[in-house]
Amino acid sequence: MSDIALLAQNFLLLFMESAPWLLLGLLVAGLMHELVPISMLQKHMGSASTGAVGKAAVIGAPLPLCSCGVIPAAVGLRRSGASKPATVSFLVSTPETGVDSVSVSYALLGPLFAIVRPFCAIVSAIYAGMMVKWFDKEAPATTHEAPATPAEAPQNCCSSKAKVAETTTSCCSSKPAEPVSTASCCSTDKAKATPASTSSCCDSEDSSASPANKPGFTDKVAAIWQFSSGKLLIDITVWLLIGLALAAAIQTWVPTDFLTSWGDGLVAMLVMAVIGIPMYICATASTPIAVGFLSAGLSPGAVLVFLLAGPATNISTMGMIAKEMGKRTLILYITSVMSASIVLGYGLNLLVDQFSLQSWIALGQSTHEHGEISPIYALCAVLLGGLMIRNGWQALQQKMTKSSQASCCH
Repeated sequence: MSDIALLAQNFLLLFMESAPWLLLGLLVAGLMHELVPISMLQKHMGSASTGAVGKAAVIGAPLPLCSCGVIPAAVGLRRSGASKPATVSFLVSTPETGVDSVSVSYALLGPLFAIVRPFCAIVSAIYAGMMVKWFDKEAPATTHEAPATPAEAPQNCCSSKAKVAETTTSCCSSKPAEPVSTASCCSTDKAKATPASTSSCCDSEDSSASPANKPGFTDKVAAIWQFSSGKLLIDITVWLLIGLALAAAIQTWVPTDFLTSWGDGLVAMLVMAVIGIPMYICATASTPIAVGFLSAGLSPGAVLVFLLAGPATNISTMGMIAKEMGKRTLILYITSVMSASIVLGYGLNLLVDQFSLQSWIALGQSTHEHGEISPIYALCAVLLGGLMIRNGWQALQQKMTKSSQASCCH
């Protein structure tokens, strides 16, 4: 068999192995997205106490947000009153794990990583939050809470998208005294049509909460389906396919003893941290890459370092932290993620050696042992591939439509 054929076979087998678990994770993520309100997160993350840091880590761990999706969520929470330590804890735990990545970890890496990965994500998130709490004291009042004058309030409310979260409270906390404040606050078409309405400022956010507009069961199911098979799958598809391709390439061409010289030492873990930190990759997509590292000879602890450091850190996240919370917080964030992942990696190696847990670690071979392929896994792979193709076709159509509209305008 040629190398290209072997590469394609390894890729297909890894794809089929992860497909049913990824579909299950997407479904659970969609349910959580519809059932967990953002107001609950804001309520439990307002203070810098140890309890708030722990809550932020536990709340963020199962949420279906990857390293790109967690950035706007964290900015919104921070500008809504979340403390620095709680925000940092949320930023670490949310992309490091999730219901979808846990299910894929079980399929490709075995039950040990499915258990250890979310636990280590929560531990590292609490550690990072406490480091910020101890070494980056936050002022009692933040600049986001500065009051605006009556003349400035309407202009600031909608002057830019980035400031919407900062001025929502002052804009909509009470009914305006004059009709003009309502019309100038949010100049949407609906607001212009009903200038006397005092609720037009926030009707895009609050109208769904009214009993008349409350979505029914069918609407909820449709929303879950659209988020799971649409937005969330689109966010992870590219990196998931890249991860599967890299894993298949490592299994095909990298000798099994190539990385054994690194073994389970500090050098191997530092290399994994350096590789993972700048990568723009989510927890689910990093899993097949971890399969390749394991098959090439890296220790479970070194692979865990990559699984923790990769999703938690990337250029965009670091830039957001520096802008919203300062350079000191950024330094503490990176230091905490690296040190926690390395210590936890050593702990995992010790656990595996002490209790002989090698059998709890898989390499994505369960569905094709002895050349057998489960029909269920094959069917799930077809469904998952069909959804990816559908999303790609829709994105291509939208791009072509925009292109044609732009050419007509010119």
